[in-house]
Amino acid sequence: MGVEGHIEQARLSYERAVFVGDVGELEEAERGLDKIEADLALARGRILHARFLDERREDPRELALFERARQLYRMLGDATGEAESLFWVGCFHQVVRGDVDTAVPRLEQSYDLATRAGDRRTQSEALRHLGIAEHFAGQLDAAREHLEESVRLRREIGLLAGVAANQVGLIYIAAAQSRCDDALALAEEAYATAEACGAQRIMRQVEEARIQITATDADQSDAQGQRAP
Repeated sequence: MGVEGHIEQARLSYERAVFVGDVGELEEAERGLDKIEADLALARGRILHARFLDERREDPRELALFERARQLYRMLGDATGEAESLFWVGCFHQVVRGDVDTAVPRLEQSYDLATRAGDRRTQSEALRHLGIAEHFAGQLDAAREHLEESVRLRREIGLLAGVAANQVGLIYIAAAQSRCDDALALAEEAYATAEACGAQRIMRQVEEARIQITATDADQSDAQGQRAP
């Protein structure tokens, strides 16, 4: 049932309660409105997060919206919704506040819940951000594993811009592991994928990564040449 259907159900339930004295449908009508509120809170929170990525200014409403969505989905027994909103709570702490210690347990809980619910999209999101956390902690093998699994899931669901976004992280990991050929190959693939789906921001990120890797590789070659007898 859509938004209009739930609102109409609430109106009819009200009329039956007031005019007929039948309150039996009120609980179900409330659940429908809770679902609308949860979906709306999650959607508004995502909009605020996108604004943060553009402006880099925290909006205090963002976390409250994600927490409210999580509360409502949990109350409704909606595991998919709870997993997604829990992911966004973790993402907020990681990306907006830079609080990895708070973020990671929530991302792990989100992944576990999404796995049980069969929600591959939220699984891929949680794995991406767990991979980012591992990368910044210097755990490169674990970071690569998480991002590659996220890539696999995103390919399965057709989220190709997300595939390219993950590959940007894999480019930097490959470079940090001195796998420069792998890094440049990933850059070629990521750029083509991003270009095919119009993900211009990701295309710019790939180019930045490629320039950085090429410059680093050149510096290393120069240094080796200077040390040579």
